Amino acid sequence: MSDKPKDYCGIFGIYNHPQAAAMTYYGLHALQHRGQESAGIVTSVFDEDRKMKIMPMHKDFGLVLNVFEDRKILTDKLRGKSAIGHNRYSTSGSSTNPANIQPFRVHYRMGNLALGHNGNLTNAPSLRDRFINEGVLFQSTSDSELILHLISHSRKESQLDQIMDALQQIEGAYCLVIQTDNELIAVRDPNGFRPLCLGKLDDSFLVASESCALDIVGAEYVRDIKPGEVIIIDDEAIGKNEPRSLFLDRIPGTDTAACVFEYVYFSRPDSRIFGENVDKVRRKIGKYLAKEHPYSNFTKYEGDKKPIVISVPDSSNTAAIGYAAESQKLGLDCKFEIGLIRNHYVGRTFISPGQEQRQMKVRTKFNAVKGVLEGRVVLIVDDSIVRGTTSRMLIEMIRKCNPLEVHFLVSSPPIIEPCFYGMDFPDPKELIANRYNRDVNEIAKTLGVDSLHYLSASGLIEAVKEANPEGQNYCSACFTGNYPVPVEAQKDKDSYELS
Repeated sequence: MSDKPKDYCGIFGIYNHPQAAAMTYYGLHALQHRGQESAGIVTSVFDEDRKMKIMPMHKDFGLVLNVFEDRKILTDKLRGKSAIGHNRYSTSGSSTNPANIQPFRVHYRMGNLALGHNGNLTNAPSLRDRFINEGVLFQSTSDSELILHLISHSRKESQLDQIMDALQQIEGAYCLVIQTDNELIAVRDPNGFRPLCLGKLDDSFLVASESCALDIVGAEYVRDIKPGEVIIIDDEAIGKNEPRSLFLDRIPGTDTAACVFEYVYFSRPDSRIFGENVDKVRRKIGKYLAKEHPYSNFTKYEGDKKPIVISVPDSSNTAAIGYAAESQKLGLDCKFEIGLIRNHYVGRTFISPGQEQRQMKVRTKFNAVKGVLEGRVVLIVDDSIVRGTTSRMLIEMIRKCNPLEVHFLVSSPPIIEPCFYGMDFPDPKELIANRYNRDVNEIAKTLGVDSLHYLSASGLIEAVKEANPEGQNYCSACFTGNYPVPVEAQKDKDSYELS
C-alpha cells in the first residue's frame, strides 16, 4: 500500500540455544518491517531414530504471526539448538512463487545446508546464464539459489572452503546466514551495503539484520559484523567465547558503501546499524533539513498560533522531532505535534479498484487530527517521496482540516535512479521527481502544498557522518546515480517464471 521504497529482507540466526526456533521466531517478529511477504525458519538437529543430522523447516506466505500461528511448529517440529530465519520482500524472484520463500534448504555431498539472503547480487544474470548453459536445474527464480549452486559445484575439499569459494564469485549487496550441520555462518558483503550485527545470549551467539532483533530476546549487542567478514560460529567458538572470522576481498577500485536509505527509512529507530543508533542519525537528518530549509524562508505568517511540525508516522517521527528542535535553536517559534494518527492494524480494502480504493487505503491507514491542524501553518516532515500518490492523498486529508498553510519537507533528496542493491523502486519514469523533470515547484503543485523542500544529497551525507563519524562510506545512488559497485544489465525479476 505504502508509496515508499519496498524493504529488503530480514535475517536472523542463533547457535547453541535450547529454544533456537522460538528465539528465531521472536527475532523475525522484530524484523517484520523488513519483509512481509513470507517467513521461514530452518533448524538443525540430530535425529536419534535415523542416527543423522537433519534440518526441519517451516515456511509460508504471510506475516510471522500467521506462518507460525501453531506453537507446536516451534516446539515439536523445529527441534534443535541451531536455527536461521528469514522475512522476505522480493527484490529478485517472483513474490507469488512458493519456491522463492526462504530460507532455502538443500542436501548435497557434504551434508545439509540452509541459507537466508538479504540483498541483491549484481552479477546474478551472468551466473544464472552460466549455470543454465551447464544444464543446472533451478527450483526458484531468486538470485539466492545461485549461491547454493556455487557451493555445490565447488571442487574445494572442505565445506567451509566451498562456501568461501562461492562467496568470492558473487558481487553486489548481500548479507547471508548459512546453516550447516555443525556451524552457523554469517556473511556481510565486502562493501557493507547491508547491516548485520553479532549478539550474545548466555552461551549462545546470534546474528541479525538489526539490533532490535537482539533486544527482543534479551541478547547483548556485541558489534557490527564488518564489511567482507565471514563469521563462523561452532562448538569451538562457544568454548572460546569468540567466533572466528575470515574476510572476503573487495572488488578493486571500490570502497565501503553502506546504504544511506537504511538510516532514512528502512531500519527501526530503536536499532543500531552501521555502528550508530538510527534514532540519533534521523534526528541529525532533521537538524540538517531545518538548517537548509528554515521555515522562515517560505512562510511569513505572524499570527498568534505558532507553526506546527508534524511527521508522517512512523518512519519520519524522529526526523520531524529533529527539525522542530533545530528550528527552535535557530530562534524560530514552532512546536512538534501529532497531526496524523496511523492505524497499525490495516487489512485489505474490498471496494472496487482504482482511485477510490487507493483513497480508502490511505484513510484506513492514516487519520488527521483536526483539532491540531485547524488554523495552523502545518510543516509536514516525511522521509521520502516515490510516486507521490500517497503523499497527495495525505495532503488532501490534511487540507480538509482547514490549516492556514501546508508545507512539505522531505528528509532525503529526490529519488531519481533505480537501486540495484536490494531496494525495490518503481520504474524511473514513474518516480515523481522524474515525471516533473525534478522541478520542485511543479511537484509541489501536484501534491497540493504551498511549498516543497528536499534535503540535499550532500546535506544528507553530512548529517549521517556528523551523527556517526566513525562509520563507513555510504551509497546514495538512488539520489545521485553514482553506483559504487559495477552492475550488470538486469533482467525483470519475474523473467524466469514458468507461469
